[in-house]
This record gives sequence, C-alpha cells and structure tokens, in this order.
Amino acid sequence: MKAFLDLLLDPQFLLATLTAIGVAATILTLAMPATDGDKLKTRMKAVAIEREQIRSRERARLMGGTDKVQLRQAAKPYMQQLVDRFNLKNVLSDESTANRLRMAGMRGNAPMVAFLFARFVLPFVLFLLAMFYFFVIGVMATTPAGLRVMMSVLAAGIGLYLPNLYISNAITKRQLSVRRAWPDALDLLLICVESGMAVEPAFRRVAEEIGSQSAELAEEMSLTTAEMAFLPDRRKAYENLASRTGLDGVKNVVTALIQAERYGTPIGSALRVLAQESRDSRMAEAEKKAAALPPKLTVPMIVFFLPVLFVVIMGPAFIQIFKWG
Repeated sequence: MKAFLDLLLDPQFLLATLTAIGVAATILTLAMPATDGDKLKTRMKAVAIEREQIRSRERARLMGGTDKVQLRQAAKPYMQQLVDRFNLKNVLSDESTANRLRMAGMRGNAPMVAFLFARFVLPFVLFLLAMFYFFVIGVMATTPAGLRVMMSVLAAGIGLYLPNLYISNAITKRQLSVRRAWPDALDLLLICVESGMAVEPAFRRVAEEIGSQSAELAEEMSLTTAEMAFLPDRRKAYENLASRTGLDGVKNVVTALIQAERYGTPIGSALRVLAQESRDSRMAEAEKKAAALPPKLTVPMIVFFLPVLFVVIMGPAFIQIFKWG
C-alpha cells in the first residue's frame, strides 16, 4: 500500500499520467466528429416518437383517458425509486426545471429523473472522493483536518450544481445552433408561405431543408408541426416553440403567427421584416465579436508572442556579447 501511495505522489508519474490523459483527450476530441454518425436521423426519430406520444395523449383525452400507451423512454428503475423515495421533485426542482430541460432538448420524464438523481448522488460521491484524497492518500497532510473537511464539503457543493451547469451549457449550445440557422429558416418559411403553402406543411418542409444546417432547429420545427396537427389550438404549438427555444427572434415570429392566426391577416410581409431583422441581428453579433477580438488578443500577444520575439531578435546579439566578453 505504501509503494502504491508513493507511486501516486511521484511527480514524474503524475506528469506522465497527465500527459497521457491530455493526449487521449486530444485524440478523442479529433475523432468524435467522425464517430457521431447522422445526428439528424437520430433527432428525427426522436421527434417521430414524440409525435406518436402527442397522438396517443390526444386520443386518450378524446376517449376519456382510457388510452395508456407510453412511447417515451422510461427512466431507470433504480433512479425512479430513489427519486420517489426521497420526493426529490419537490426538494431539488421547481417550475422552471422542466422548461430548462426542454430547452436543452431533453423531453419526458426520464431526463427529469436522471437530472434529480445526479443532483442527489453527485454531492455524496464527490465528498467521499475528496475525503479519500485528503485523508487516505494523505495529500495536504500538513493542512489542518478542519480545513480539509471544509474543502470536502465544498466539493460536495460543487457536485450539487454540476448538473445545473451541464444543462446550462446544453441550452447555450442548442440556442447558438438555432440562432445561427433561424434567419435562413425564416427565408425558407417565407418562400413556402408566399408560394401558397399552409403554415403546417411549410413548417414541415423547412424542417426537412434546414436539417443539414441545424439539426436542433429541424427537430424543434418538426415537433411544432406535430403539435399543430394534433393539438386543438395552434397557438399552444407556437407558444411551445417559443418556450423550448427561449430566443427573442423566435418569440417575435411566434407572436406574428399567433396574430395572423387570430385575425386572419397575411403573414408574408411580417415574416419578410422579421427575416431581415434576424439577418441584421446575426450580422451585428458577428461584427461585435470581430470588434472585440483585438482587445482580447492584446494580453496573449504581450505574454506569449513578444517575449519569444525579443529572444529571437536579441538572442544572437547577446550570444556575441557574451562570446567576446
């Protein structure tokens, strides 16, 4: 056991381990795009399952609740038992949790159960790992025990918020993909509407065409098409689209569609204006990032480029001075 601990505390072993982990992570990062497969097909299959779920729910409503078909993926039994046993839905979640999961592309009961399970289990796991690291392996052995216990509690607190951080990152990435493809989707939707297509087939066609650019947006528009087909009120389908994306541009288009649905006004002109605004907003965001690039490069250039440049320029002169000195 002592030899194993000495090996873990050996700086050369730690350096070699970290180097191997870094190389493996680099190879994995480079290889992931080739192993992802066709995301669009996977997402469209999930949307098809969601469409069947909506059909089953509406059929159950019309038949008085006798249809009990469940097509969504069920939660893991051990996770469900733990969540139910400790009533974690009331303790670790609120009204916005389910909406945040939908914004991250996670619908149904299974993602909610997995999220609550992770929030409950991770603090204990990280606390035990930190205690093992500090008291069994003996790292920071000269530090007072109370401080090491506090650091272990801090690790447990980090574990409590790690699932929220993961969901926030997933929402950010999904919104970025939708925001970039939304102006093009509006242009396609405008073309479909002005050619005489109804809103529902127009949404379906745009979802098929925009999938190569943004699988996330294609998934949302396909799901909206399914909801428009089966929900009694199209307004609810539009509001669900705005709620799932959480983007102002999408909310503006949803407002225009709702007004056209209510008052029977043509939506072609509104879509044209909104599409132009979306393109202008995307261009303004790109210009803002380009303008912020020089200040961000100032510190890296000072810290990393200038010293190397000085060494290359002044190095030969210093060598000659020391050689003749």
